[in-house]
Amino acid sequence: MLELFITFFKIGALTFGGGYAMIPLMEKEIVAQGWLTQAQFLDIVAIAEMTPGPIAINSATFIGYQHGGILGAAAATFGVVAPSIIIMVIFSHLLARLKASKYSIALKGVGVGVAAMIAAAVFGLIKPAITNFADLAIAVAALTLAITTKLSPIVIILGAGLAGVVLYGLVL
Repeated sequence: MLELFITFFKIGALTFGGGYAMIPLMEKEIVAQGWLTQAQFLDIVAIAEMTPGPIAINSATFIGYQHGGILGAAAATFGVVAPSIIIMVIFSHLLARLKASKYSIALKGVGVGVAAMIAAAVFGLIKPAITNFADLAIAVAALTLAITTKLSPIVIILGAGLAGVVLYGLVL
């Protein structure tokens, strides 16, 4: 349980910008420890995206449960949220001073860095997921829908699954 807590505490403490920014570090830690393969991790990210709640918490809970049952789920979940709780308590006391400070501009740089980390996570997940033309077609269609419509991620993911059934049925 302690190993789960420490691993997810580190993930929560070292990533800024929310769940998607955590994906690269989470993948590195989880796959390196042999808790999941890269393909299994990709599946968990997809499932966590479809379920209600933050992706990092959903992923931590699922991985923790797989490796330690209910206590493992609790340890991993608390580990991933504990750094945010600690930081928010500290920052809530410092926020008024920070807004008036010349250093507040650094937060813009943090935002750009987070966007870059999310892009890196996307490229890291796409690489093993797209192995043929059918995969590419589904990915392009899903991305286009995500960018140009207000469809729920659940609808897009389920649509991608249906497209997979149709395309792989035709390809295979």
